[in-house]
Amino acid sequence: MTDAPALGGYHHVGLTVRDIDASEAWYAQTLGLVRAFVEKHDNDTGYAVVMTRPGTSFFLGLDHHQDADQQPFNARRTGLDHLALAVSSADEVSAWAQHLDTLGIEHNPVLTLSEPMPISMILFRDPDGIAVELIWTGA
Repeated sequence: MTDAPALGGYHHVGLTVRDIDASEAWYAQTLGLVRAFVEKHDNDTGYAVVMTRPGTSFFLGLDHHQDADQQPFNARRTGLDHLALAVSSADEVSAWAQHLDTLGIEHNPVLTLSEPMPISMILFRDPDGIAVELIWTGA
């Protein structure tokens, strides 16, 4: 138990990207996201394109920082390791694999496990090399 106040759940994540236009196009085509709005950073050194999946409460911010180092993503640096998004069934994971194949996006084979709990997942990378995982857990 904790004395921390309650959380209402996930709201959004912001990803710093090298080419915001290319990333916005990729996330739109790949995940079906659309631009919800653009938000200037408080320090006026960049902005975020906030995308959503219509009909859901899912939001993803693509952040442009004028002074970003422009290096490819590296999960071994402190910060983000990967982005995991839930899907509602193992069949949906397979449907995503077909969708990625249609788009010509390289991905790992669908991984299905039964122990320690039922899991089906697929992993692929965005234009900056950020790992995106689509996962179903049956527990």
